[in-house]
Amino acid sequence: MAPLLEVYNLKKYFKTRGGLLHAVDDVSFTVENGETLGVVGESGCGKTTLGRTIMHLLPPTEGRIVFEGKDISKPKKPELEELREKMQIIFQDPFSSIDPRMTLGEAIMEPLVIRGGMSKADMIAETRKLMDTVGLASRFENSYPHELDGGRRQRIGIARALSLRPKFIVCDEPVSALDVSIQAQIINLMLDLQEEYGIAYMFVTHDLSVVKYISNDIMVMYLGQVVEKAPADELFDHTLHPYSKALLSAVPIPDIHKKTKRISLMGEISSPVDPPAGCRFMPRCLYACERCAQPQVMEESTPGHFVSCCRYKELAGKEEEQ
Repeated sequence: MAPLLEVYNLKKYFKTRGGLLHAVDDVSFTVENGETLGVVGESGCGKTTLGRTIMHLLPPTEGRIVFEGKDISKPKKPELEELREKMQIIFQDPFSSIDPRMTLGEAIMEPLVIRGGMSKADMIAETRKLMDTVGLASRFENSYPHELDGGRRQRIGIARALSLRPKFIVCDEPVSALDVSIQAQIINLMLDLQEEYGIAYMFVTHDLSVVKYISNDIMVMYLGQVVEKAPADELFDHTLHPYSKALLSAVPIPDIHKKTKRISLMGEISSPVDPPAGCRFMPRCLYACERCAQPQVMEESTPGHFVSCCRYKELAGKEEEQ
């Protein structure tokens, strides 16, 4: 069976006074039906731009996007309207992504109104069902966004994304602005909804502990490019790229007896404006050499585990000796 979503050599550049900003540069991946791809990296690595380009909130510069076997790289307006029912997005900030003049019920009902084809009574009934699905009490139906806390506002965003029964949802850091206890509730809700409706997620975050819990596969990005991609457990157990190792070293471990060595990254961050052809992590990498100045190629080290580093085998061998 073909993957639900296939992305090939996707690029998104922005024109600046200094040249072209390579926000997303030659990114390829697939997402299977009912599974979650976690996308991680520092702020500014292109995670959000990647999600918005796939959703056609931003037009791609180059590359192909294939959804359900159909090329949707340059959809016409009728095709885009059809895609909106199958592909949705949950934004990072639930307060700014919801119209403050709409009540909770009106905000959730809005996608149903735009699509049409339902009576007012059916739309109200469906809205109340969605509220119940995401854990919003009926007493909040006539409340406004400013009257709710962050967790409830994020549930509105989830309910809106679910209203058209999509097959794929881009989750753009949906829990980063929430308290830890609320984060757990939202993530568990999303897992329950995935199991019930068979939804595929692209889960964008900078929190590695969250992404391991929710993801089947994890893709690590650095300055617009993918540096490593693997199944979640494989990535954590056999990390290969120096950047991925530095990210993982920053994850807190709830065990006072287990000590981990934090990898501090030094050096200047490469400019994403007209970057050089070599490894973009090179100026900050502890193991950089002359070969790193050449274009890097994604290699499959083990089945399903891809890495873009010319020295990963050498470095893995040194770790085994230690």
